[in-house]
Amino acid sequence: MRMSSVRGRLLASSMICTAAAMVFAGQAAAQTAPAGQASDQTEVEEIVVTGSLFRRTDTETPSPVTVLTSETLERAGIATAADAIRSISADGAGSIGTGFQSGFSAGGSAVSLRGLGVSSTLVLVDGLRSTNFPLNDDGHNAYVDLNSIPFSLIDRIEVLKDGASSSYGADAIGGVVNLKLKKQFVGVKGSMEAGESDRGDAEHRRADITLGYGDYAETGWNVYVNAEYQTNGRVTNHSRGFPYNTQDLSSIGGLDNNTADSSLTTATPNAVVVRTTQSDLNNPLAGGTALIPSGTYIDSAGKTQNYYNYTTLNSNCANGSYTSTNLTNRGVGCKWDLVDTYRQIAPKQKRYAFNGRLSFRLNENVEGYATGSYSKSYVSIKGTPSAVRATQPFGGAPSLASSNPGIVLPVYVCSTGVNCSTAVDRRLNPNNPYAAAFAADPANGAARLYYLFGDLPAGSERDNEVIRGTMGFNGSFGDDWHWRVEAVGARDNLRLTQHGLLNIAALTNAINTGSYNFVDPSQNSAAVRNAISPDKVTPSHSSLMSIDASITKRLWALPGGDMMLAVGAQARKEVLENNNQNARLDTYGLSTASAFGKHTVKAAFFEIAAPVHDTLELNVSGRYDDYSEGFNNFSPKFGAKFTPIKQLAFRGTYSKGFRAPTFAESGPRSQYAGFVSTTPPAAFQALHGGTSNPYSQSYSLGRGVVGNPDLKPEKSRSFTLGTIYEPTRWLSLTVDYYDVKKSDLIVSGPKISDAVNAYYSKTNLADACAAVAAVGAGYSCNVTDAVDPLFPTALPRVLIINVPYVNADYSKTSGVDFSATGRFNLPADIKWTSRLEVTHVLKYDLHTSDGEVEKYAGTLGPYDLSSGNGTPEWKGNWQNTLAFGERYTLSATAYYVGSIKSVAADTNGSTECVPGNPYGGSGSPAVANKFCKIKSFINVDMNATAQVKDGVQLYANVGNVFDKKAPIAPGAYSSAPNFLTTWHYAGLIGRTFKVGVRFEY
Repeated sequence: MRMSSVRGRLLASSMICTAAAMVFAGQAAAQTAPAGQASDQTEVEEIVVTGSLFRRTDTETPSPVTVLTSETLERAGIATAADAIRSISADGAGSIGTGFQSGFSAGGSAVSLRGLGVSSTLVLVDGLRSTNFPLNDDGHNAYVDLNSIPFSLIDRIEVLKDGASSSYGADAIGGVVNLKLKKQFVGVKGSMEAGESDRGDAEHRRADITLGYGDYAETGWNVYVNAEYQTNGRVTNHSRGFPYNTQDLSSIGGLDNNTADSSLTTATPNAVVVRTTQSDLNNPLAGGTALIPSGTYIDSAGKTQNYYNYTTLNSNCANGSYTSTNLTNRGVGCKWDLVDTYRQIAPKQKRYAFNGRLSFRLNENVEGYATGSYSKSYVSIKGTPSAVRATQPFGGAPSLASSNPGIVLPVYVCSTGVNCSTAVDRRLNPNNPYAAAFAADPANGAARLYYLFGDLPAGSERDNEVIRGTMGFNGSFGDDWHWRVEAVGARDNLRLTQHGLLNIAALTNAINTGSYNFVDPSQNSAAVRNAISPDKVTPSHSSLMSIDASITKRLWALPGGDMMLAVGAQARKEVLENNNQNARLDTYGLSTASAFGKHTVKAAFFEIAAPVHDTLELNVSGRYDDYSEGFNNFSPKFGAKFTPIKQLAFRGTYSKGFRAPTFAESGPRSQYAGFVSTTPPAAFQALHGGTSNPYSQSYSLGRGVVGNPDLKPEKSRSFTLGTIYEPTRWLSLTVDYYDVKKSDLIVSGPKISDAVNAYYSKTNLADACAAVAAVGAGYSCNVTDAVDPLFPTALPRVLIINVPYVNADYSKTSGVDFSATGRFNLPADIKWTSRLEVTHVLKYDLHTSDGEVEKYAGTLGPYDLSSGNGTPEWKGNWQNTLAFGERYTLSATAYYVGSIKSVAADTNGSTECVPGNPYGGSGSPAVANKFCKIKSFINVDMNATAQVKDGVQLYANVGNVFDKKAPIAPGAYSSAPNFLTTWHYAGLIGRTFKVGVRFEY
């Protein structure tokens, strides 16, 4: 919110309630006062509502705007800007929560209005942009990290729920989120709170304090400083039990994807080996493409089959052992549930921030301000340790694609690790059980290794600091001229430290020298561990510098008020350096994602407000953007509000938008490989012995993409139609329909499902890769898996398919927002406020260039977007507050997410359970049908406050008071498993408790 004059602190919650304008459901509100009347308040502050350049005394513009006030957020027990913004019902597909830990943006948080993606939602602080998070989500989507925004200074959050804001940027196709911070403060104000879950984890600590001095009205200046701190503890998958701690759902009729419990060919902390050949005795990557049979047997069909002897190097199985019943892989193995052992639901988080603001009045007509802020967010993520098995060392290394069927342990080791078969100091490899028997034939005595480095803790630490400063002046001259000039500079420095990854050269040396003990890893020294797994530290940064200016003037009087004109301009420079974490291609399993770019953007905009009659308000605006890459566009917007009677108003907008490609999408130096869960089809599974073979089960399929300088910008057309109805002073209702079409949609390989199907439709590698190339220009097999050791002549899995960034035809989404507010005076001085907000997605379709339509509404699609949590058709929240006089309140806030069909048209090519379910797929039709629906989810938070004395308030909050469990979602993105982090996070953490105190003097 920008104010042309500062006349004290804006009492936002009071103003909006008396205008009957707020509809909150937990924390969201849509303004509903048709004519902007004020009933109990004698004077209403003039404000500028997000999406407009003009001052007004009500928050009702032709555009639908959701308002979240600090008071209502407190009553909902919300303590972060990320939780506040992402809780509104308009937040849709592509929304990123901190619980999402395995994507490019793990540890970040972002909002995706209308499900149009984080790149199409513009996040502002006091009407000014901030710099983007240095890591692009999904390798290419740019966004502002909500974790970097101070929560304790928020006065209100305004969410513009239609597109193409002329004053802020036409790239706001999905909408605008504008966080409005305190303008002035005098005194001391702060809070402290602590809590945890009823399981004794998810520890939460938070504190903030603000110190302010200077009566602006009297002295013409005010200064305040602010600090806040927050920490949240880990939550492990193990602590939440079944089904969130395992990939084995066989007990409830699902698949057993815990291959570590069912196969000797899966990497576990107990190393497993089987004999194979080694063509280069000095290269552990030169193992044979097939295993050496140990004998033969006659199968049930009367055919002769080979079997192999698998050996577990250390049979001291902490979790018990099992004997393989499959003759193709005989042996005794150790049981492991790797999800239960290593994975976490919530990472460890720590945030702190320092902020300051100076407001000053130079004279009666000119005011100014300056702000500075520093925030740091730390996220610590634990993951499953690195593994070696029959697979490629990392994605994006085609040079190794044909030469790496797996890592083998040689027969001989020596001190130098070079030419060990002939070295003077050579010795038999203590890690290879076949060494003694094949001392004279080392080429046939290699041991193919399947091993998880359990002694190397894996995970990452992300230190993200944002430095931001702003300065602005505003004033007036003449009778009706108002102007403003504002500048902002921001830089986001990200330091990503990754643990437990394997250095290829160092591991090779450790194997050849025998320095790493695979039989008893507890004997390995810290020096050996550090040598093969040094920390990988990658710095990246982004920056923004921008200047905005505008001037407004009253033109002439109309029957409904003054006609106003505003014109303005903006110039900004943006820079991104997202460094390649694996630029040297020296580390197993490490992404090669990177993005670089810089540009200058110039824009000019205007807005006309025409209250042509007491009952009719018109608004026309437009913006012209010019990018230094050569993109330019004019984006118009039209709005109208018609109020035939004071209890009823109709409103509508029509706009066009424009989003230039991100640096990651268009930069010639930009690249990434993204991964999604994929289940091979039934025909492939049959050739590999069925679903019991780990090689046939769900795995992570990657797509490699590079920036495309020939991309065109995305363009949009959107309109909204709504009504505002207030039949009585105690009841208000709104209904708004939205419809958004995005053309030239930038996507990474829209035919990925076609490419996957094309590959698996063939039975040999050459034909399979040729079929992928035939799908379209830029499609190719990048990396294929090593052959299946049990079925070495069958088609191998494809690990990475190269796909281009392209402009698809268009996407279209539509839906309805509904809100209602009721305020009731009960006996004994009790006031009851009930606020409801619901969004129903009617349609979300992607129309591809070849005429196909991928339908996403109510499904897990778009599965490739961010956390792959899908597009629920229904989202809503409902808050009820009882105020007992002026001292006590009791609130209950319910959050609802409708059921989601567990299919993903963009990944599995269908909206039918078979084959569209990423979990069951066509290989298990009964399972796919059984787990086709992810059930609806509703949880309730309760919050109580007590004003114990003037300036001191105690409060207590119970989150998920009924301890509702997250619905099972086995088709979820591979980072889960079995749950949706975006929509069902509260059901994973469970019941939580929090107590705190607020004070102000």
